[in-house]
Amino acid sequence: MSAPLHRPAVSLRRYQAAQASDVHDFHQIVLGLDGSMEMAVDGNGARIDCSGAWIIPAGARHDYWADGDNRQLVLDLPATSVAVPERYFERARAVAIDPRVTRAVAEVAHRASGAAHCSDRFAWQAAAHLCGALMHDTGDSIDMMRGLDFARIDRWLRLHLSEPLRIADLAAHCGFGMRRFHQLFNEAFGETPHRYLHRLRLDTALMLLADPRVSLTHIALDVGFADQSAFTHAFSKRFGMSPGQWRNGGFTS
Repeated sequence: MSAPLHRPAVSLRRYQAAQASDVHDFHQIVLGLDGSMEMAVDGNGARIDCSGAWIIPAGARHDYWADGDNRQLVLDLPATSVAVPERYFERARAVAIDPRVTRAVAEVAHRASGAAHCSDRFAWQAAAHLCGALMHDTGDSIDMMRGLDFARIDRWLRLHLSEPLRIADLAAHCGFGMRRFHQLFNEAFGETPHRYLHRLRLDTALMLLADPRVSLTHIALDVGFADQSAFTHAFSKRFGMSPGQWRNGGFTS
């Protein structure tokens, strides 16, 4: 098993024809880039190329191999890092991705091939960006009959980051009463609605900080904080430095 991972990691990888196996204590998303590769989990295998991805939950042993030249973009995601519903990683599976996600993967891969891949800031921003794109694209309904359509809720929250979260409105939007909604949300997301929204706001802030033209005050208000002070406090608590320090390159590997 791989060593413990505490932050997202983003890497470009090439797979060999010889079959190999792995298992790790963090979630992983393998996104097709060039060529193709095969993967199998519990005997269920699938080939992915630039229009597909493998979703691999923590602890799932997987076998992988490839014929011919290939490149894949791999996200390693500790369970408490980027905001993604817990149920998204309920089981291993290959999924199709649309051209919008394919373009995002290519853009991140281009940046990862340069000096930026050495930065933890880049890994956090890329992971937040790609996970957001995947959640927008999610249509492989994992268990919609069991509870909440978590992808639909994730998209709704992302569209309303700057607004106060009214649980009653969100519950009604999903067709549930408050108590039942809270129960189902915790089961699907692994945390409360307010806690998940808090992480979504900070993930979005990471991407906005990449543009030096956008002021910290504007970012704070855009992602739903009352003012820059509240934003700075929340950001520093999660990432160990202020938004200004992050933007100025204070977070390196």
